[in-house]
Amino acid sequence: MKLSINRRTAFILAGAALLAAFVWVLARSGPLAPVRVTVTQVVRADPAPMLFGIGVVEARRSYLVGPTGAGRVRQVAVDVGDVVRAGQLLAEMDPVDLDQRLASTVAAAARARNAVDTAAAQLADSSARREVAAANARRYDDLGGKGFVSSSVTEGKAQELKSAEAQLAGAEAALAGARQDLIRFNAERDGAQQQRANLRLLAPADGLVTARDAEPGSTVVAGQAVLRLVAADSLWVKLRLDQNRSAGLQVGLPAEIVLRSRPGQVLAGKVARIELLSDSVTEERIAQVSFDTPPRDVSVGEMAEITLRLPGVKQALVLPNAALRQRGGKTGVWVQAADKLSFVAVRAGISGADGSVQILDGLKEGDAVIVHSERDLVEDSRIKIVSALGGS
Repeated sequence: MKLSINRRTAFILAGAALLAAFVWVLARSGPLAPVRVTVTQVVRADPAPMLFGIGVVEARRSYLVGPTGAGRVRQVAVDVGDVVRAGQLLAEMDPVDLDQRLASTVAAAARARNAVDTAAAQLADSSARREVAAANARRYDDLGGKGFVSSSVTEGKAQELKSAEAQLAGAEAALAGARQDLIRFNAERDGAQQQRANLRLLAPADGLVTARDAEPGSTVVAGQAVLRLVAADSLWVKLRLDQNRSAGLQVGLPAEIVLRSRPGQVLAGKVARIELLSDSVTEERIAQVSFDTPPRDVSVGEMAEITLRLPGVKQALVLPNAALRQRGGKTGVWVQAADKLSFVAVRAGISGADGSVQILDGLKEGDAVIVHSERDLVEDSRIKIVSALGGS
């Protein structure tokens, strides 16, 4: 009987110990335990804001060199990576029968020049005949008036003058027509020469060959590129920035450019242009960042990381950006004062490169603000301030 009482007592003591342990666990880490938080104070500092984005190296000036008409590629004189000068022969198209048609137009233009010379000579002859006929008509008209010749003779000389004038008008018209034919044949010759010249694909400017899209013997259509060029001194980076974090973006901002192929090298640059059209799908603003000194051996299409330094603010109230919370559609922070928690709405300003954010309104220097917490807080939450949340 005594053994049964001792066993019962042992069970009671063990149950009490387990209950105490359970209560202790609930008080330490369960829902009844205080929420562990980290706290900081609002201080004054000089935040250095920045913008960060990813970009792609592009060429401000690029050229697609190709024929103005369909044809077959005769030769390609350069290859990818070659540096070319303005006016240099890059490729040539097969003229087919264009040389023969050019020779025909040249011959037609020469024949038209001869026709103009012939018409001019005929005009001169007709003009001389008209002058002789006019002189004879005046002389015979004077003789007829004195009765030395009959009226029929006088009328005959007047008719000869009219005939000479008609021939002169015809010669003038023939000369005008010959000159128009000469203009037409010269225009056809010049057009054929221009077409022949267009078959020689010349470099429009100094640049670097980046692509060779056609080989000798291949057929291309009008406007199709045979070669692609970029101006080596016009490389810049097409930068994309999150629209929500692009405040302060402006032309002339200094930039730090790190190419993926050169992770340890920072290249200086600046914002050269801000595009008026943003990307509505990715919700990004687009800007062009130029190099202060264009690097050598940079591939077009290479990725780059860009950091833009914005003008800083002196002695501003700052907090870690992690302290900001969203509650009821408002941005604010949890403030600890006299062992009580309260949510205070704030108006944030610029963000610093170190993760700090400027507080424009809502707090004062020295306020204790909760930065991190184990779980969401409410006004009556019990808290326990720790140095970090990583440990137990």
